[in-house]
Amino acid sequence: MRFTSSSVAAIAALTGLASAQYDGETSPPSYPSPWMRGGNGWQDAYAKAQEFVSQLTLLEKINLTTGVGWEGRPCVGNTGSIPRLNFPGLCLQDSPLGVRDTDFNSGFPAGINAAATWSTRLMKNRGNAMGMEHRGKGVDMQLGPVAGPLGRVPEGGRNWEGFSPDPVLTGVAIAETIKGIQDAGVIACAKHFIVYEQEHFRQPGATKFSYSSNLDDKTMHELYLWPFADAVRAGVGAVMCSYNQINNSYSAQNSYILNHLLKNELDFQGPVVSDWWAQLTGVASALAGLDMTMAGDQGLASGDSFWGSNLTAAVLNGTIPQWRLDDMVVRIMSAYFKVGRDTARVPINFSSWTLETDGYAYPEANEDYTQVNWHVNVQGDHAALIREIGGASTVLLKNTNNVLPLKKPKSIAIIGEDAHDNPGGPNACGDRGCDTGTLAMGWGSGTANFPYLISPVTALRAQAAKDKTSFANVSNNYDLEAIAAAATGAEVAIVFANADSGEGYITVDNNEGDRNNLTLWGNGDALISYVASLNPNTIVVLHTVGAVIVEEHKNNPNVTAILWAGLPGQESGNAITDVLYGDVNPQAKTVFTWGKSREDYGVDVLYQATEDPPQIDFTEGVFIDYRHFDAAGIEPSYEFGFGLSYTNYSYSNLQIHKENPGPYEPTTGMTKAAPTFGTIDYDPAHAEFPPGFHAVHDYVYPYLSGPVPTDLPQNWPAGSQDGSPQPHLPAGGSGGGNRQLYDIMYTVSATVTNIGHVKGTEIAQLYISLGGPTDPKVVLRGFDDLILDPGESETFTYQITRRDISNWDPVAQDWFISEYPKTVYVGASSRNLPLSATLP
Repeated sequence: MRFTSSSVAAIAALTGLASAQYDGETSPPSYPSPWMRGGNGWQDAYAKAQEFVSQLTLLEKINLTTGVGWEGRPCVGNTGSIPRLNFPGLCLQDSPLGVRDTDFNSGFPAGINAAATWSTRLMKNRGNAMGMEHRGKGVDMQLGPVAGPLGRVPEGGRNWEGFSPDPVLTGVAIAETIKGIQDAGVIACAKHFIVYEQEHFRQPGATKFSYSSNLDDKTMHELYLWPFADAVRAGVGAVMCSYNQINNSYSAQNSYILNHLLKNELDFQGPVVSDWWAQLTGVASALAGLDMTMAGDQGLASGDSFWGSNLTAAVLNGTIPQWRLDDMVVRIMSAYFKVGRDTARVPINFSSWTLETDGYAYPEANEDYTQVNWHVNVQGDHAALIREIGGASTVLLKNTNNVLPLKKPKSIAIIGEDAHDNPGGPNACGDRGCDTGTLAMGWGSGTANFPYLISPVTALRAQAAKDKTSFANVSNNYDLEAIAAAATGAEVAIVFANADSGEGYITVDNNEGDRNNLTLWGNGDALISYVASLNPNTIVVLHTVGAVIVEEHKNNPNVTAILWAGLPGQESGNAITDVLYGDVNPQAKTVFTWGKSREDYGVDVLYQATEDPPQIDFTEGVFIDYRHFDAAGIEPSYEFGFGLSYTNYSYSNLQIHKENPGPYEPTTGMTKAAPTFGTIDYDPAHAEFPPGFHAVHDYVYPYLSGPVPTDLPQNWPAGSQDGSPQPHLPAGGSGGGNRQLYDIMYTVSATVTNIGHVKGTEIAQLYISLGGPTDPKVVLRGFDDLILDPGESETFTYQITRRDISNWDPVAQDWFISEYPKTVYVGASSRNLPLSATLP
């Protein structure tokens, strides 16, 4: 049976289903919504939040849970304020690569580039720099980082906002990014929870309902939930739910994923925030675990809200118990205090709706014309970090006869639109919604304005002038005569090409967010082939959002080098020049698999819906990207984890030491009863608009808009209003799951030696075979970046945790270590693993 309605009746019908185990078709109920307990490093913040919330009236509490509506105030998302306590409300702002919709901010490399460095230092530093910029603009919550989409399908439009289709690499990257953001005094919001893996049909439009991602319990735990567990363990302040349905229940009202998985099993202590207009019910979403609704209105600038006055009424008539409302607000304020917003906060000094100095304080209503932008420069010295990440994330895929690095060539030709500037400037297209000029970020809400963008041609021309190299360039991919003139006879020809994607509300070149194919854009493949037919030393640089088909270019003898530069941000040209000329020795490894054909991946975007809601069945289970290629015996062009260097490395001396952490013990016991904070005045007369109050047009208020309904439905899900003590889950009890999942079981070490002649950074990788007949051949579990001088050796060490060698048991609803032998592998990529041993 599949539920296609978001009605209360449908939710109530779910209460007839047994246990928390699910089959991938329906999402079982889980009530009540767990209340915050202040554990996992939240104790001090929880105490401050309790004190703060205990002072609040009902209307003030509602104000903190409900956004004021689209363009209601200066930020992309704004909660209501508490004037009595001089609390202006919260400012929520995109994006996961910088401060969106403002000026004098940086344009950072995308998440996929941060992952490609395989450097926890750079991941955290990037997060911290972004957090400092949001802090400097007055932002309370940065809407990022991203672990959803994970990257199930290579064509997925927003994959680049996240890190990698591997859950461990994404888990490490999201955790380090969160630490960096929150160390800056800004709340990080991990998104989009969960299995939001494509743009087509993500919201009602072409279909009446959003698509449903249908998956089983094992796949959820071993793949898609894994990085969110790392985010919670890292102390993330907030989690954003997604647009899609999960097993035919919308994320924002899916009690299983919010109450059971996130708040109970992972013991998440902060607030769940809806994606903008992802909330589709009022009471049902509150009981299912949603804590804050954004943008607050029911649709773009509608003025109506599922919460606001409706939530006020639901509390007054007893449908929403006080403990549930109090838990929402305490979670919100605990996140605020946890990152030190009470001391780090500065007034909001920008407007998302105009870059002019003056504008409307209430833009949707065109009210209160005043100064809205102070043009505060928050860039600091972040350009140096952006350049470093750009270089460290550039993957060298091919380098025939060591043609790279370049050494003062006599002549050079730079060919391709992707090397050049957008004639209208780097921000000519709103939210980067075009593919004109060099590509340095994808499109959509996950973008930021560039303060500047150094194009490759600008940086390479400067290098050529320094070296007294003859320089030619062609920007038109279709001007064959000019291309031939530039490329013929040049000592080296460098061709730049790209492939773009983004969020589904923008269509670029008929790509509705998701890519239509895995080819290069703008005639890029033909351009490379043409230049290579003219010049025997053709180097290819790719700015892409993910995998493209490169097998023809890989096998072309005249294509002597291929580099993937991803989406490197504002220092793009400087970063690629650093790598091409050897000022930076490539360390990056590819964070996705490069297939020889689209069909190699085994999964694809659902472009045409045959039913409503569209059903996307994750029948591949955990076998995506390299796990699928390995299981199916498919040879890729370049495997996951692959990347060349200007030096060479060797691996030796694998050592394994068995630790003795003791047996695994499922969590037992009961929670305390749900607490309440302060008292609520249940007199509806005291929740009405004050006499003479001026209501701003389309602004969402907590005041009652009519009589409080008293004819209450009696079919709310069983247990949803129950504040009595509840049993702990065996797999829960601590941030990220049962604390013993993180016990150290083995310490593994190996020696890595630089056997070449250039200083470099090697990414040592550790994989494990879990051994079972339904397990992937190998799964990544650890890595480190080792900086080595020529001839130098260093020890790579990784501590294998219980989680690393466990599988999920959907019957027992807990992790277990199977009877199959476990083998550890260490090496330079997922298919270059010279060291192996069976774990004792």
